[in-house]
Amino acid sequence: MSVRRRTWTTRVGEAKSAWVVDYVDAAGKRRLKTFPRKKEADAFSDKAGVEVREGTHVPDSESVTIREAGALWLDRAMADDLERVTVTSYRQQLERHIKPFIGAARLSRFNPPAVRAFEDQLRAEGRSPSMVRRVMQTLGSILADAQERGLIVRNPARELRVRRRDRKKEGKADKRQRGRLKAGVDIPTPAEARAIVEHAKGRWRPLLLTAVLTGLRASELRGLRWVDVDLTKRALHVRQRADRFNKIGPPKSEAGERSIPLPASLVAELSAWREQCPKGEMGLVFPNGAGKVEGLGNIVNRGYKPAQLAAGVTIPRLARNGAPVLSADGKPMVRAKYPGMHALRHFFASWCINRRADGGLELPAKLAQERLGHASIAMTLDTYGHLFPRGHDHAELDAAERTLLNLDATQMQHGEREG
Repeated sequence: MSVRRRTWTTRVGEAKSAWVVDYVDAAGKRRLKTFPRKKEADAFSDKAGVEVREGTHVPDSESVTIREAGALWLDRAMADDLERVTVTSYRQQLERHIKPFIGAARLSRFNPPAVRAFEDQLRAEGRSPSMVRRVMQTLGSILADAQERGLIVRNPARELRVRRRDRKKEGKADKRQRGRLKAGVDIPTPAEARAIVEHAKGRWRPLLLTAVLTGLRASELRGLRWVDVDLTKRALHVRQRADRFNKIGPPKSEAGERSIPLPASLVAELSAWREQCPKGEMGLVFPNGAGKVEGLGNIVNRGYKPAQLAAGVTIPRLARNGAPVLSADGKPMVRAKYPGMHALRHFFASWCINRRADGGLELPAKLAQERLGHASIAMTLDTYGHLFPRGHDHAELDAAERTLLNLDATQMQHGEREG
């Protein structure tokens, strides 16, 4: 491997010079690479020499672009039979966030500084911290797949220094943005949940009542079969779900396969609904009119949101400038307060957790996790931990104090008078 200076004269008589690295790659093919400065040529010569000896060198002319590497990665994801929803999410990240900025970059020239610059560019373009993290994880997976294929020597996304403090700050910023789930904002209140069910019409009533009293995900409701509902033993078994493309598959995780007890009112509702339910080969509990998987959009737009509007569970409709939107006759317009079905799952979680005195089930955290089908108790506590009773009630504190200090009622009253 040699580094030499090359000089030449252009057609207009201008003298030019450059530094050329002349070497033979691992396949025995002669390669030439030109640099404007000797320092750059020497650095490449040292790096390429090591890579050729290790058999890991990939010449620029044979290096694929990130766009091409992303296509190979997507092909692998589909060959691995990942869920269609997952593949669609990957494709969207590739098309919307990776290709527009670095799609044309060659893998052989993509290094840690370029990865960091791309991450900064995503932030500058207004991507949220959580989206930046997801896109960077996807990029890391694309580069890891390319490395396994021999298209790149190292994965520059993995070579970035671990920025634990920055990640913690980003995580805290995300949590501050989202805040804790709040009753009446993210979680329907008991009165709102009751009103939504009462104002649901026709086939939407048993579906929404099941969502409220079992906490099933929308995909689990859409994939629920009658063979998995035991009305005699008052139990519902989650064994499958329907994704956004109406494809039936297993639950979201191993913990998603679970059994949930049914209240008497829901058993009665489902018993009546079974007689009217459209029949189909799939034996679904909440199918469309043809007995096939019901679309999520139909459930939300034809059942869930109309029930909220009829029940008065609404918020003002606002324009982009924050001003209220008015109807033709000048009256403020409203919209459904809870746009997604997941709000009913939040309600079920709060109902499981809240005290019996407040109308809840007051279940232990582990049992609440099992009913919700969370993969870990950490997920349950991270999402709903602030809803669990904390023992700050004065009566509970007084009882605990009496037990701890062995005080009787007289001593307690005397202490209050002295205070």
